[in-house]
Amino acid sequence: MGAARPGRRPRAVPGCDRGHGHRRRRAPGALLADQHPGGARRPLDRGRRRRTAPGQGERPMRTVSTATKGGYADTDWGQVHYRINGDSGPWIGLFHESPLSSRVYEEVLPVLGLSARAVAFDTPGYGASDPPPGPGFEIPDYARMLAQAAAGIGLERPVLGGVHTGASLAIAASAHLPASGLVLSGVPLFDPAERAGFLADWTPGAPIDGTGSQFGWAVERYLRIWGADVPQDMLHLAVTELMRVAEHYEWGYRAAFRYDPSDALAAVDVPVLLLGAESDMLAPKDPLALELARDARLVVLPGLAGQPHLRAPDRYASALLEFVRDLTDTEGAARS
Repeated sequence: MGAARPGRRPRAVPGCDRGHGHRRRRAPGALLADQHPGGARRPLDRGRRRRTAPGQGERPMRTVSTATKGGYADTDWGQVHYRINGDSGPWIGLFHESPLSSRVYEEVLPVLGLSARAVAFDTPGYGASDPPPGPGFEIPDYARMLAQAAAGIGLERPVLGGVHTGASLAIAASAHLPASGLVLSGVPLFDPAERAGFLADWTPGAPIDGTGSQFGWAVERYLRIWGADVPQDMLHLAVTELMRVAEHYEWGYRAAFRYDPSDALAAVDVPVLLLGAESDMLAPKDPLALELARDARLVVLPGLAGQPHLRAPDRYASALLEFVRDLTDTEGAARS
């Protein structure tokens, strides 16, 4: 396992409403039939909100937070960059969607850090993490490196979470790093035809040239994927993170499209929170994820087009922390 190297490459680190809940349990190998109310119960709102234009979602302004710090952990593929907030409490490890970075959790980490030790990782090849040796590696390979990084900085029985590709990474990483629970937003449970379609069309080469065509291409891509009303700061984040890895942005993307997380999700033996946005492109997959997981609850954050961690970081963090508290209470009761 890799050792933490927080000082090797100094780098500046940039600065609920109650959802609709459903919970299902099943014995291993059994299908589910009934839904029961569940989900986050005590919304946490520790920041003042500023007004936003219609369609721009929630962009909170914080008045209380702890400092988010950056560091690096060694793995078999090189260094994995991470951001960490909080110095006590349960561990939370977060993985991002392709082709972005841990920056997507910038506004989530200070909220989580008030009650937990929260770490967001850059997937190998994205953000400031070293890339894999080549393009042919699969999600379990990426997940093994992230588990090495997490173990190297001391995560013990964390709650692992992720969005889209990050959800698959959280599921796969739990096979290498014992977790106390999973928080998954948009599990990519594609059928073979959908998988083939994404592999064929979703990751065209970036048009890198001397006239800056790549920038217009990236802006158009995210206006199309995230919607024309995407907040400007979200659009800027997505475009800049895509541009920094444009030459190999598709490596992890294509690994995610090749990977079917259904068997691994069905094998998970810890509680699972499916934390979705109402109109997320993968929201139609939530019922299948709810059936596959042995002990799962579904919480949908209403009024969001997707990206709950970016559009409503306080609500996302509130639901996640409620899940962590439930796990902590349950584990404490089991020990007493």
